[in-house]
Amino acid sequence: MELEKGITANGTGFKGVKWNILGQIYFPKALSDDTFAFETNSEPGQFVPVHVHPTQDEFILVQEGELDLKLDGEWTKARAGDLVRMPRGVPHGYFNKSDKPCRALFWVSPARKLEDLFRKLDQMTDVDEIVRVSGEHEVDFLPPSANE
Repeated sequence: MELEKGITANGTGFKGVKWNILGQIYFPKALSDDTFAFETNSEPGQFVPVHVHPTQDEFILVQEGELDLKLDGEWTKARAGDLVRMPRGVPHGYFNKSDKPCRALFWVSPARKLEDLFRKLDQMTDVDEIVRVSGEHEVDFLPPSANE
């Protein structure tokens, strides 16, 4: 799939798409075989547990607020304007431990199955099923103890 030229406006998703994944709002921004970019909007207390992308490099550009990250077993913090680099195979998770919302632009390279995964996770509430479906789409969650 080739990258389509154009602009995805602030506060919207590519072709009007928006996903709700366990209460976090995701907007796809761009998609091609080589990359998939999406915006996340995390309220205080929301998070994505530690997981691994064995086939993708991932990046986060924090746009507003801050995120606490568990990156390869170590805690760190990313603030507005910071870029987080997460090479394929490196365990990582992000957590909004602040008292303010956080907005961030994520992208993975190559795109692989992530956009399809987000379409399937939209509105799902069964965490065990989310973990199972994620594994089928090359996102492997670590045991809950990895989040400590």
